[in-house]
Amino acid sequence: MQPLHGITVVTLEHAIAAPFATRQLADLGARVIKIERPGVGDFARGYDTRVRGIASHFVWTNRSKESLTLDVKHPEAQAILKRIIEEEADVVVQNLAPGAAARLGLSYEVLSAAKPGIIVCDISGYGDSGPYRDKKAYDLLIQSEAGFVSVTGTEDTPSKAGPSIADIAAGMYAYTNILAALLHRQQTGEGQHIDISMLESLTEWMGYPLYYSIDGAAPPKRTGASHATIYPYGPFPAGDGKTVMLGLQNEREWKAFCEQVLLQPALAADERFASNPLRVAARATLYDIIVTAFAGLSAAEVVQRLETAQIANAQVNTMAEVWAHPQLQERQRWTQVETSVGAVPALLPPGSWSRGAPRMDAVPALGQHTDSILSGLGYSATQLQALREEGAV
Repeated sequence: MQPLHGITVVTLEHAIAAPFATRQLADLGARVIKIERPGVGDFARGYDTRVRGIASHFVWTNRSKESLTLDVKHPEAQAILKRIIEEEADVVVQNLAPGAAARLGLSYEVLSAAKPGIIVCDISGYGDSGPYRDKKAYDLLIQSEAGFVSVTGTEDTPSKAGPSIADIAAGMYAYTNILAALLHRQQTGEGQHIDISMLESLTEWMGYPLYYSIDGAAPPKRTGASHATIYPYGPFPAGDGKTVMLGLQNEREWKAFCEQVLLQPALAADERFASNPLRVAARATLYDIIVTAFAGLSAAEVVQRLETAQIANAQVNTMAEVWAHPQLQERQRWTQVETSVGAVPALLPPGSWSRGAPRMDAVPALGQHTDSILSGLGYSATQLQALREEGAV
């Protein structure tokens, strides 16, 4: 039995933050009923067609869910939704536009009056109060507001992260807060309201650059793929044109790097590089020394020296190389999930269980479970047809 077996989540969600949170609840065995707009659905379904005709974002964040189409502005659909919540839901999750859930009568105050044990998780850009409460928020915008863009990229060009990390951060904190709320309810019988802010989630991840620049100090410089405050730590070209990623953490490793990798033992005693702050200050000079030492070596030869010296290193893998990564293959981290276009590969959730396994069910087609869910509520085929004709489902 999976840990959340018997827990039902009703979610009014789109894009990434809420779907990522509820997918992880589904991974743990929760029943997740995803409410989607008839004929359109979660707009992430239309982001691209890269997974054999369906959207990459949607496949990633929506496996193991049930898709129920409801036009939540239609009175009949509203009645159905409220009935499902009252009769089935342990948790309600939403990341609609600011204020939209409350206008639909889905605020914690309204829902908890009828069902005191309900857990309601609202995910938004800036939280349910404050001057930015009603401001639109997308991942790029939150990366900017949280300061992430200001410390990422090169000296000349600030950059966002490739994946939507603000959405991912908010989804992770929603997920963990919901788990904590379920534990609290188990102990006390009390439900509660959870308010998740994308800005607050990503700002938590900015702790190091924030503290680095405390009391008005200068923030970390943008240094591309190199570390802003540790050196050498980043990418270095080898003689064959390939890039080696390496990182040093302490003086013991610096000494081993000079002696066994660069084959320049005297460099370890060079006063210009006698501590990490000095190496950071002299990074341009040290970079030239390292690149010159690597110029006569292939990337494989550099990596071999690094391994012998026990210096951390990595490949800069392409997506194709990650699909075939030998560590993921050896640990059997890939499985398959079904979709409307057939089975596709899927990475198992991080963490291996000594008892049981995560749920890895299909990615739902739009409205795939509408009939079964409503039939379970007692709606007949005739009533379902009438609801369709009215545009409610």
